[in-house]
Amino acid sequence: MHNITSTAELKNAIEILEAEQSSKRQLLKEQLYHTSESLKPINLLRDTLDDLTSASYQIESILTSATGLISGLLSNKIVKGSSGNKYRKLAGSIVQMIVTNLAAQHSETIRAYGHYFIQKIFGKN
Repeated sequence: MHNITSTAELKNAIEILEAEQSSKRQLLKEQLYHTSESLKPINLLRDTLDDLTSASYQIESILTSATGLISGLLSNKIVKGSSGNKYRKLAGSIVQMIVTNLAAQHSETIRAYGHYFIQKIFGKN
Protein backbone atom coordinates (compact mmCIF):
# COMPACT_ATOMS: atom_id res chain seq x y z
CA MET A 1 0.00 0.00 0.00
CA HIS A 2 1.32 3.49 -0.76
CA ASN A 3 1.74 6.35 1.71
CA ILE A 4 -1.33 8.49 2.31
CA THR A 5 -0.62 12.20 2.02
CA SER A 6 -4.03 13.86 2.10
CA THR A 7 -7.23 13.61 4.09
CA ALA A 8 -9.17 12.63 0.95
CA GLU A 9 -6.86 9.66 0.43
CA LEU A 10 -7.20 8.77 4.11
CA LYS A 11 -11.03 8.86 3.91
CA ASN A 12 -10.93 6.76 0.74
CA ALA A 13 -8.61 4.20 2.37
CA ILE A 14 -10.86 4.05 5.46
CA GLU A 15 -13.94 3.46 3.28
CA ILE A 16 -12.17 0.65 1.42
CA LEU A 17 -11.07 -1.00 4.68
CA GLU A 18 -14.55 -0.63 6.18
CA ALA A 19 -16.11 -2.24 3.09
CA GLU A 20 -13.57 -5.07 3.30
CA GLN A 21 -14.30 -5.50 7.01
CA SER A 22 -18.04 -5.58 6.36
CA SER A 23 -17.59 -8.20 3.65
CA LYS A 24 -15.43 -10.38 5.89
CA ARG A 25 -17.92 -9.99 8.75
CA GLN A 26 -20.73 -11.19 6.48
CA LEU A 27 -18.66 -14.20 5.35
CA LEU A 28 -17.86 -15.03 8.97
CA LYS A 29 -21.54 -14.87 9.93
CA GLU A 30 -22.44 -17.21 7.07
CA GLN A 31 -19.70 -19.65 8.04
CA LEU A 32 -20.84 -19.56 11.67
CA TYR A 33 -24.40 -20.31 10.59
CA HIS A 34 -23.30 -23.27 8.42
CA THR A 35 -21.12 -24.59 11.24
CA SER A 36 -23.91 -24.35 13.80
CA GLU A 37 -26.29 -26.11 11.40
CA SER A 38 -23.84 -28.93 10.76
CA LEU A 39 -23.35 -29.48 14.51
CA LYS A 40 -27.04 -29.98 15.25
CA PRO A 41 -27.64 -33.57 16.40
CA ILE A 42 -30.11 -34.41 13.63
CA ASN A 43 -27.68 -33.18 10.97
CA LEU A 44 -24.79 -35.08 12.56
CA LEU A 45 -26.89 -38.25 12.52
CA ARG A 46 -27.97 -37.70 8.92
CA ASP A 47 -24.40 -37.06 7.77
CA THR A 48 -23.16 -40.15 9.60
CA LEU A 49 -25.84 -42.32 8.00
CA ASP A 50 -25.02 -40.86 4.58
CA ASP A 51 -21.35 -41.68 5.12
CA LEU A 52 -22.15 -45.24 6.17
CA THR A 53 -24.41 -45.92 3.21
CA SER A 54 -22.08 -44.35 0.69
CA ALA A 55 -19.01 -46.11 2.03
CA SER A 56 -19.57 -49.55 0.54
CA TYR A 57 -15.81 -49.94 0.15
CA GLN A 58 -15.51 -49.85 3.95
CA ILE A 59 -18.09 -52.60 4.29
CA GLU A 60 -16.24 -54.61 1.66
CA SER A 61 -13.00 -54.11 3.57
CA ILE A 62 -14.63 -55.24 6.82
CA LEU A 63 -16.05 -58.35 5.14
CA THR A 64 -12.66 -59.16 3.63
CA SER A 65 -10.95 -58.85 6.99
CA ALA A 66 -13.65 -60.85 8.75
CA THR A 67 -13.40 -63.64 6.19
CA GLY A 68 -9.65 -63.84 6.70
CA LEU A 69 -9.85 -63.77 10.48
CA ILE A 70 -12.61 -66.37 10.75
CA SER A 71 -10.83 -68.71 8.34
CA GLY A 72 -7.59 -68.34 10.25
CA LEU A 73 -9.21 -68.95 13.63
CA LEU A 74 -11.00 -72.06 12.34
CA SER A 75 -7.80 -73.47 10.87
CA ASN A 76 -5.96 -72.79 14.13
CA LYS A 77 -8.64 -74.65 16.09
CA ILE A 78 -8.52 -77.58 13.67
CA VAL A 79 -4.74 -77.91 13.81
CA LYS A 80 -4.33 -77.21 17.53
CA GLY A 81 -7.46 -78.92 18.75
CA SER A 82 -7.68 -79.25 22.50
CA SER A 83 -4.08 -80.33 22.76
CA GLY A 84 -1.76 -78.69 25.26
CA ASN A 85 1.26 -79.59 23.12
CA LYS A 86 3.37 -76.50 22.46
CA TYR A 87 4.41 -77.73 18.99
CA ARG A 88 0.80 -78.13 17.93
CA LYS A 89 0.07 -74.65 19.30
CA LEU A 90 2.98 -73.24 17.28
CA ALA A 91 1.84 -75.12 14.17
CA GLY A 92 -1.72 -73.86 14.72
CA SER A 93 -0.51 -70.27 14.93
CA ILE A 94 1.56 -70.63 11.76
CA VAL A 95 -1.32 -72.23 9.87
CA GLN A 96 -3.65 -69.51 11.17
CA MET A 97 -1.35 -66.78 9.85
CA ILE A 98 -1.03 -68.42 6.43
CA VAL A 99 -4.76 -69.16 6.09
CA THR A 100 -5.71 -65.65 7.27
CA ASN A 101 -3.50 -64.05 4.61
CA LEU A 102 -4.71 -66.38 1.86
CA ALA A 103 -8.36 -65.94 2.85
CA ALA A 104 -8.02 -62.16 2.92
CA GLN A 105 -6.51 -62.21 -0.57
CA HIS A 106 -9.23 -64.50 -1.97
CA SER A 107 -12.20 -63.47 0.17
CA GLU A 108 -14.57 -62.97 -2.77
CA THR A 109 -14.06 -66.55 -3.93
CA ILE A 110 -14.55 -67.89 -0.41
CA ARG A 111 -17.73 -65.87 0.03
CA ALA A 112 -19.01 -67.07 -3.36
CA TYR A 113 -18.48 -70.70 -2.32
CA GLY A 114 -20.08 -70.02 1.05
CA HIS A 115 -23.08 -68.43 -0.65
CA TYR A 116 -23.33 -71.42 -3.03
CA PHE A 117 -23.28 -73.93 -0.17
CA ILE A 118 -25.84 -71.96 1.83
CA GLN A 119 -28.08 -71.87 -1.26
CA LYS A 120 -27.68 -75.64 -1.66
CA ILE A 121 -28.43 -76.38 1.99
CA PHE A 122 -31.24 -73.90 2.64
CA GLY A 123 -32.43 -73.18 -0.91
CA LYS A 124 -35.70 -74.41 -2.34
CA ASN A 125 -35.51 -77.62 -4.38
